[in-house]
Amino acid sequence: MYLFEDIYAFAGRLRTVNIAKGNFRFAPLMYLEPALENIDKMPQSTFYEIIEKYVEMNIAHPFREGNGRSSRIWLDHMLKAEIGKVVDWSKVDKEDYLLAMERSPVKDIEIKVLLKEALTEEVNSHEIYMKGIDHSYYYEGYTTFKAEEL
Repeated sequence: MYLFEDIYAFAGRLRTVNIAKGNFRFAPLMYLEPALENIDKMPQSTFYEIIEKYVEMNIAHPFREGNGRSSRIWLDHMLKAEIGKVVDWSKVDKEDYLLAMERSPVKDIEIKVLLKEALTEEVNSHEIYMKGIDHSYYYEGYTTFKAEEL
């Protein structure tokens, strides 16, 4: 089962086109698979290693749609499994996050500080998880629905 499978025919498949957002071009298609192989090999035993891996996945942007939303879920999964914490996304300002992610390929300290300040040990909280989903859509510009209303 794939995230977005009911919306896009290409859901769950690596992209077959080059993509960009604003002035930033994500990993060129010809380097995508090697980039993903390298990301897979990156260590993820500390908070800082996990964020570095997350930044690299953002640069790779392996899907045509849903990269931000799916990678934030992936990030929380790694954090929970490796260090017993997750990000309380309701504590992460949208503009601060987007700017930090935009700058992260050059310097990742900003995103590390921002996310470290929002860590929580409430890894099994349904409320934290659902707020995370809501904020993830908010970061992408979607505000019509909230998970608690569905």
